[in-house]
Amino acid sequence: MSGDGPSLVWFRDDLRLADNPALQAALERGEPIVAVYVLDEESAGVRPLGGAARWWLHGSLLSLADSLERLGGRLTLRRGPAERVIGELAASVGAGAAFWNRRYGRAEREVDTRIKASLLAAGTETRSFAGSLLFEPWTIQTGQGGSYSVFTPFWRACTAGPPPRAPYPAPEAIPGLAADVPSDALEDWALLPTRPDWAGGLREAWQPGEESAHRLLDTFLRDSLPRYGAERDQPAQAVTSRLSPHLRWGEISPFQIWHATEWARTGLTGNAQSSATRFLTEVGWREFSYHVLFNAPDLATENLRPEFDAFPWPSLDERALARWQQGRTGIPLVDAGMRELWRTGSMHNRVRMVAASFLIKNLLIDWRLGEQWFWDTLVDADAASNPFGWQWVAGSGADAAPYFRVFNPELQAKKFDPHGEYIRQNVPEYGTDAYPAPIVDLGETRRAALAAYEQIKGMKEQAIAARAAAGAEAETV
Repeated sequence: MSGDGPSLVWFRDDLRLADNPALQAALERGEPIVAVYVLDEESAGVRPLGGAARWWLHGSLLSLADSLERLGGRLTLRRGPAERVIGELAASVGAGAAFWNRRYGRAEREVDTRIKASLLAAGTETRSFAGSLLFEPWTIQTGQGGSYSVFTPFWRACTAGPPPRAPYPAPEAIPGLAADVPSDALEDWALLPTRPDWAGGLREAWQPGEESAHRLLDTFLRDSLPRYGAERDQPAQAVTSRLSPHLRWGEISPFQIWHATEWARTGLTGNAQSSATRFLTEVGWREFSYHVLFNAPDLATENLRPEFDAFPWPSLDERALARWQQGRTGIPLVDAGMRELWRTGSMHNRVRMVAASFLIKNLLIDWRLGEQWFWDTLVDADAASNPFGWQWVAGSGADAAPYFRVFNPELQAKKFDPHGEYIRQNVPEYGTDAYPAPIVDLGETRRAALAAYEQIKGMKEQAIAARAAAGAEAETV
């Protein structure tokens, strides 16, 4: 079906050369390669990147371009709706084949389906691959053929079969196209903040790129993996992998992480062996979030549990929301997390849960507003994990923490930051007169949240019927 033209490799959330199935297919085909990244902020339903994610993307594309050039290739940058851009590029270079790794959001899948059909109709060999998930959503189903809504049976089903495939090796050379292919200049995309430049803390904390990802993985497996299970919830301890943004952008693949961890655990025993299992289970939670997103594409905007549609959110207290965003709530662990987020574009996972619980259940602010703030400020803002985590804390999502489970930030601080190290790292004025008083009473607001929850208990059937009726009415309009 394909001709002798070059292979088009469309990079998306897989900004790496090693263990890149789409690139591997192009290398095996043996023709020159046109590597392209498309900044698509126009296709219907595709969510625009937040500010911190745009900063990371700039650095990651610089790193990918450098890696390609060192091996003989070149990264072509194009901006616009992917359906138009990829079609025009394939035609202009006379592509004989086009390869990419699959995406799992509904809008992205629809775009990819149309592009694939168009390229195939034009006689271009077109294939997609599993490069971002160990277990693609349609391959893991319940005994009744449906999707899982609880993590433990989902992960049991994933791990009951053969282990994930071995990673593909890094290429030794990439045959580029002899003719120049017009490319945008990365600087013209204005991904970096300038007025003001708020990214100083991000630059201090992170180095985007494939090489940095593997250095972090090696360091984690060597120094921290044996302690991970016991200390992972202590934000002052540097025992987490810090791989989340690298994984989100595909600078490292879950297959590489899986097999490197399995290799590292061979010399471990006892609690250290359990730590490796715990770490791989966290990789499993990422898989589960994509399983949920695939089956619930509106995860960032709609409650997964329909009874929460009737939750009596009060009028928005914009002052309280701003104080939460700024890390000035007067609740030390919450403030420490929110300031870490603003400074570094990340936040320790235990503190993420505490900060999210405080917004939803102590301030009674809709989880969607928190999800939007994290989307804009996290370097690892992920279309599946971010809304999944917020719905988990809210009690409206899959395998969710019950709504009546309210994280008490004072007790959480005593348990996981008993000496206040993490708080002092991020809130230097803590313990002085400059630190603000709490904006709410934790006990009173907890009781108010539980009272609100009582109003929606037992409303699931009514909510399902209301959603069905709304859908039927929309179809007739």
